[in-house]
Amino acid sequence: MMARVIAPLRTRFIATVFTFIALWGCALSINRYSIPEEMKEGSFVANLATDLGLDVRSLVQRRAKLDVIHSKNYLDINKETGELVIREKMDRESICMTKTTSCFLKMDVILENPIRIFNIELEIMDINDNAPVFRRKTMHLDISEATPPGERFSLTNAVDADVGANSIKTYYLSESKYFNIDIQTGSDGSKYVDLVLNGHLDREEHAVHNLILTAVDGGVPPRSGTASIVINVLDINDNAPVFSQPVFAVNVSESSAAGTVVMTLNATDLDEGTNAQLIYSYTLYTSEKTQELFSLDPNSGEIKVKGVIDYEESQSFEMHIQAQDRGANPKSGHCKVMVSVTDLNDNYPEVTIKSVKSALTEDVSVGTLIAVVSVSDRDSGANGQVELTLSGQESLPFLLNKSSEGYFELLVSKPLDREIITKYDISLRVTDKGSPPLSETETITLEILDVNDNAPAFSQSFYTIHVVENNLPGALLTSLSAFDPDLNENQYLVYFIMEKEIVNTSMSMLFSINPENGDLYALKTFDYEREREFLFHIEARDSGVPPLSSNVTVHIIILDQNDNTPLIVSPWRAQGSVVEEVIPRSTDKGHLIAKVIAIDADSEQNARVTYQLLQISDATLFSLDQYNGEIRTTRMFSYRDPRQQRLVIVAKDNGQPALSATVTIKISTVEHVMSFSETTELPLEYDVFTDLNLYLVIGLGAVSFLLLITILVIIVLKCQKPKPKAIKIPPANRNSVISRNSMISQRSSTIADSTLISSDAYWYSLFLAETRKGKVVVRQPIIPKGAGYFVSSIPRSIGPSETTDSRASTLEYSK
Repeated sequence: MMARVIAPLRTRFIATVFTFIALWGCALSINRYSIPEEMKEGSFVANLATDLGLDVRSLVQRRAKLDVIHSKNYLDINKETGELVIREKMDRESICMTKTTSCFLKMDVILENPIRIFNIELEIMDINDNAPVFRRKTMHLDISEATPPGERFSLTNAVDADVGANSIKTYYLSESKYFNIDIQTGSDGSKYVDLVLNGHLDREEHAVHNLILTAVDGGVPPRSGTASIVINVLDINDNAPVFSQPVFAVNVSESSAAGTVVMTLNATDLDEGTNAQLIYSYTLYTSEKTQELFSLDPNSGEIKVKGVIDYEESQSFEMHIQAQDRGANPKSGHCKVMVSVTDLNDNYPEVTIKSVKSALTEDVSVGTLIAVVSVSDRDSGANGQVELTLSGQESLPFLLNKSSEGYFELLVSKPLDREIITKYDISLRVTDKGSPPLSETETITLEILDVNDNAPAFSQSFYTIHVVENNLPGALLTSLSAFDPDLNENQYLVYFIMEKEIVNTSMSMLFSINPENGDLYALKTFDYEREREFLFHIEARDSGVPPLSSNVTVHIIILDQNDNTPLIVSPWRAQGSVVEEVIPRSTDKGHLIAKVIAIDADSEQNARVTYQLLQISDATLFSLDQYNGEIRTTRMFSYRDPRQQRLVIVAKDNGQPALSATVTIKISTVEHVMSFSETTELPLEYDVFTDLNLYLVIGLGAVSFLLLITILVIIVLKCQKPKPKAIKIPPANRNSVISRNSMISQRSSTIADSTLISSDAYWYSLFLAETRKGKVVVRQPIIPKGAGYFVSSIPRSIGPSETTDSRASTLEYSK
């Protein structure tokens, strides 16, 4: 089966090959066209249909196509017009890499049905689209200034990718009087250029020559390229060293130190490199003695003093010096140096201390002798005349007094003060009158000894110290340090508290000071409600002989601390009890139900009390004024409102942190007006006592009681013999009626018309008498256990009680 299929296929292939070979003969004719390079895309090349004798319509039917041999397809056939057009711009230099005059692009036009092949050769003609380019943009040449004229130097040629007339035609050189160019033509037509030296070069006149070489092609218009030629002229040793002048004159002082520079020679050589490097040396005409006294640096030409020059021995010196270069054939220049020696004042004056005191006390008298000084100078004439001065004499408490020729006395001229200056470095300067003058300095160190002439001094005369109450005993309050500018024992200070009694209490019982460093301590805990301030003195005393002292005033101010809780005094209630109030249900809006009053034993912001509702049964029914504590109705009662209302009110101070107290008020409403009390009610029948009768009974009882007490007190005093008693400070007692809160009561205003407030911070009583219909209601405080109180009526004008022994007091305490 496979054999049957393969046999027909083989037959067809052989037939096709024979047909192709037969048609190949028809393609032997070649059509040639010529176009310039760089033509635009779509440009017309030739009409293939006309040139090949083909019908334009057959190009599509016979599937005409263009096959480019060994190159990229730059052309295309327009099958509608039969024209051969540019498909892509062609660059002759890219297609024909070799630099030849002709460049062809070979291709075939292939038609089918039947197959026919046409050979086409397209010649690409060169245009001048490339400028000449030098392979090296800068060419460097080193030419010796000894090179003779006519010497030739090869230069790098330029290249041009174009061919024929568009290639390089000639070269041009920028203007130069020393160089020109010679253009040569090679066998292949290439242009070569040589640089030719026209004249003698002189490096000292022109060391570097910069030329521009230009290559121009033969295109139209012509294109060109340039390269730089940098010519460095190499030096030869053709110049001898030259000094600025043949003879130099210089002065040198006698006794000049070794190494002193006399002068520096500077010869110049116009050459460069080793030809300009110079070596200085003495010639044979310079004496050996001169060479021993002066040195010559061979590289820098610096002449220095080497030995000791003495004007009395030799007044001048003569030096012959040459400068020679380091060239292959060295050249030299010569000069002469004349050195004149100048006489100097070379002997320094001398100062000698004959006797001296190294220390003086600061209380020595003016005119005290410190030292005896002598001066001298070995020179003669003006150089031997000397003058002794005291350096900075204007600011020193000393002076010099000439006692005899060449002798001086150093004396104290002003009072001394060790606290200002502890030590003096006295500089005595002796100067001669030579030119230039010479001087010598001698220093005397004088130490000033201390005496106790300064009292201690505090930094300020008055100290104000703020102490917060409830401080810890032994707390450091401040450090009161004084300063004494004296030394040693005159400076050692001891601090004391100057004794002063306040209410039979010594300051040393309240405060303590460290005698060594002045640290002030509190010995007790202070209470602002008892003590507000202290004023006393502290003394600082030194240990000198005799001792000196000073004192300072100390003002201790006790600052308040929020350590007292507000105390609710109205409405009065026993510990933990509830205050009850009864009001009619017909009470109008804004009716005053009760007034809460609280006091605080602290001061200022810590005693400022405000009131707030902590709990309330109906917030729409009552209001509380936060400043005066008044509780008022905000509306009338309705039938829906409960008969009993409960209010919890908190009294809070303004301290940090704030302290508070609360009171609970139970309000009961009734249909008819009834008497009410805050705590305990003691009803009395109206029929038994009228108002007038009640007042008469109370007044009679009071007068009788006071008369009885007075008689008993007189009898006791008559019978009792006086006994001396030691004065004792009563201790702070929670039950003491003499209270530290008496000051609080003085600040507090009258709380209410029916309220009495004691000054004691630990107990209060409240008295209020009211007359109601059918009843007299007496409000009484709840009495603490273990204590008994007597309650009586007093006029409004009577203030808080001051002592438990006062018979006129409203409240009395019995144990």
